[in-house]
Amino acid sequence: MDRLAGQNAASPGRLHMAAEPFARHLLEVGCGHQIYVEESGNPEGRPVLVLHGGPGGGCSPFMRRFFDPAHYRAILFDQRGCGRSRPQASVHANTTQHLIADIEVIRQTLGLESVLLFGGSWGATLALAYAQAHPDRVTGLVLRGVFLGTQGELDWFYGGGAGRFFPDLWAQFCEPIPEAERGDLIAAYHKRLFSTDLGRQGRYAQPWLMWENALAGLQSAAVSHAPSDYARAFARLENHYFTNRCFLEEGQLLRDRHRIEHLPAVIVQGRYDMVCPPLSAWRLAEGWPACDLRLIPASGHALSEPRILAELVKVMDAWRDEDRADPV
Repeated sequence: MDRLAGQNAASPGRLHMAAEPFARHLLEVGCGHQIYVEESGNPEGRPVLVLHGGPGGGCSPFMRRFFDPAHYRAILFDQRGCGRSRPQASVHANTTQHLIADIEVIRQTLGLESVLLFGGSWGATLALAYAQAHPDRVTGLVLRGVFLGTQGELDWFYGGGAGRFFPDLWAQFCEPIPEAERGDLIAAYHKRLFSTDLGRQGRYAQPWLMWENALAGLQSAAVSHAPSDYARAFARLENHYFTNRCFLEEGQLLRDRHRIEHLPAVIVQGRYDMVCPPLSAWRLAEGWPACDLRLIPASGHALSEPRILAELVKVMDAWRDEDRADPV
């Protein structure tokens, strides 16, 4: 879960200077998939792996700017089926377990012993899943807008919970679906997003994306339309993952938290996040001594929310300063 809007609306004064990648890669990861990977910042710096939202959101140059380029080696990649990865919008061999394996390919290809994980929304889900699978390969986690991939969270967003606060937008999301099918909107949209008619896929991709986009930002502006290729990839991939309950067992990420409780973590969570309500972040942090939960006032879900953005930069700068004070 994440959004397209607002990436250019954030105050540039709170971000680091834009750093052009010093390396780009297109990695073969099997089953016909190639994933786009880029590296920016300091080639000898502390490696931080950025996990974008969605599933299907892709990475953007904006995401490089949370990291001091003199200190961090920022690694961004487009997950299977989206962004500059190929084939676009493909759900073949595209599961959480495949993405975890892809991260291992990236880590090994780039010669990294371990990485700091930086992920928001679905990116936070994937960060937790990877860390729990490979805790010895992770140095810490910085998470935003926590989504644990549970049925309750999906019911909130696609079963009418969030719609109680946004009845007009909920009505727009439901309107393309016949009334008889509105009891399971994920399934109803799935049937249309995976139609053999590409035009039909595109027509249903836009309302799927716009429902999430409209709720993501409390302070940053939403967009009313997205490029068709982006919308199709986002909607198909996200719907595929949610149809399959994110390829996780119910409650898995909380159940297996003990595997990563030795790792330092910071959660930056919007107090008024309507896409991923704060309860999930609270449950994740509760009883985890090394986890610092920061509930950000007057903020929603989006990475570009001004206070969310500022807090994430603050977190990354603080870890930079700790590294300098206590070099490995």
